[in-house]
Amino acid sequence: MTTVSLGIPSVPPRGFGNISAVEPFPRAAHRELGNAQLRANLGHATHTIRDKRLRVVSELPDWEALRDAGSAIKTEAMSRLPELLTQFEEQFTARGGTVHWARDAAEANRIVEGLIRQTGASEVVKVKSMATQEIGLNEYLEERGIAALETDLAELIVQLGHDKPSHILVPAIHKNRTEIRDIFLAEMPDVAPSLTDEPRRLAMAARAHLRRKFLSAKVAISGANFGIAETGTLGVVESEGNGRMCLTLPETLITVMGIEKVLPRAQDLEVFMQLLPRSSTGERMNPYTSLWTGVTPGDGPQNVHVILLDNGRTRALADRHGRSALHCIRCSACMNVCPVYERTGGHAYGSTYPGPIGAILSPLLTGVEAEENSSLPYASSLCGACFDACPVKINIPEILVHLRGEDVEAKHAPRSGSGGRRRGLPTQMDVALGAASWALSSGDRLGLLEKGLPVARALAGRDGKFTRLPGLAAGWTQSRDAPAPPSESFRSWWKKREKAAGPAKGDGTTDGAAGGRAKGDGATDGAAGGRAKGDGATEGEAQ
Repeated sequence: MTTVSLGIPSVPPRGFGNISAVEPFPRAAHRELGNAQLRANLGHATHTIRDKRLRVVSELPDWEALRDAGSAIKTEAMSRLPELLTQFEEQFTARGGTVHWARDAAEANRIVEGLIRQTGASEVVKVKSMATQEIGLNEYLEERGIAALETDLAELIVQLGHDKPSHILVPAIHKNRTEIRDIFLAEMPDVAPSLTDEPRRLAMAARAHLRRKFLSAKVAISGANFGIAETGTLGVVESEGNGRMCLTLPETLITVMGIEKVLPRAQDLEVFMQLLPRSSTGERMNPYTSLWTGVTPGDGPQNVHVILLDNGRTRALADRHGRSALHCIRCSACMNVCPVYERTGGHAYGSTYPGPIGAILSPLLTGVEAEENSSLPYASSLCGACFDACPVKINIPEILVHLRGEDVEAKHAPRSGSGGRRRGLPTQMDVALGAASWALSSGDRLGLLEKGLPVARALAGRDGKFTRLPGLAAGWTQSRDAPAPPSESFRSWWKKREKAAGPAKGDGTTDGAAGGRAKGDGATDGAAGGRAKGDGATEGEAQ
């Protein structure tokens, strides 16, 4: 067993790989919104999955208790992470497996390549894995002459189409069946030219294509849904059976697992095996659940490895407000209810992890100060539907707000220089907030600015709308009009009204806010004009 320090460093390392956006989310989202076919595909798929989930969840009277239990187990696991990872390594090693530790994507990729080279293989089969997508393993191996074949149907569609996944659970959710048929005809050399877009025919074509690969592969690569510290057990849940083939037929099995996937006890699966299938595919139980513990002589892979991946996870763990993002079990329930994801799709997020969970997880792994991911926390309306759907109760809206604050702090806070604390060049936001602070801190200043409202209203034109504003305000008018300001402010209107109403009378009589008169003898006119007299009598009729 190796000795590994798991203490969180003062500046935890950031993550790298396919977790960084290549362009700001607003720009990517604007482009994707122009794809009508994409929106139609996403709308149909997310509504179907969402409805299935609601039906099976409603069958369980203790669903909320299960969510509480799942959240508690993950909270415990994160609070004991160093201890549990060490225990997992001890148990996995004792049962014939080999544990490797990877600080980042580059180190994990090098370890995988070295293990494949030892077998002499030039081709590997893969089980669907978010971790290997995160580190860009397929691209890394391809550059070094090793072919990595995806065996999950949706992942195979994406791979053959030279595309990128757009959903955690259904990577090809942005493709319809006609597009899939065209991909198979163009990329599968052994497919019949008469192939139709009937789902059964498409599945049969993929099965025939993959079967030969399963039987000849020497090496398989997988991810892991869970790692049980108590026993050193790894687990994969899937719906097609391809995972079972990869996990049992090859001689060598390499698993890449994020360190946050560890659970304390085998009994904890009792909770997650109810939460995960219902939240992900809308099924009561998962069709294929594979668990393996080290090496079993004469049965299954005899050369078994697991790579425990950090790649920014200790950085996320060090953030006390955002660390609950590591509780994620990759069910994708948050995506299926998100109005932003449904309209923009996963590619707009630019990361392996799209949707609401990606909007918090990617910046947490890389640091929100990383320019490429700084726009992701704003990719949300903060409606809260993701929090309601999450099976482990990750408060995504709360973390989004926290990360927005971190982003503002990183961009606008004073920075240190040789002469002490200083600012860089002020941004438009700095100028706007400074002006607002100046105006709102004095009633006289605000009143002075309000005198310019008629001018601003005149600039809006006859229709009373601003259709294009410059600078920072352009982000608003890109997708909506800004209404013209009123001809006068509320403060100005109120002042005129009070003046017209007249001064307070010396005998104690004042005009009320609704025009009723409060008399010095105790009689008052009510809000509806009724008069209450000082002697207790009340006139109920309207005045």
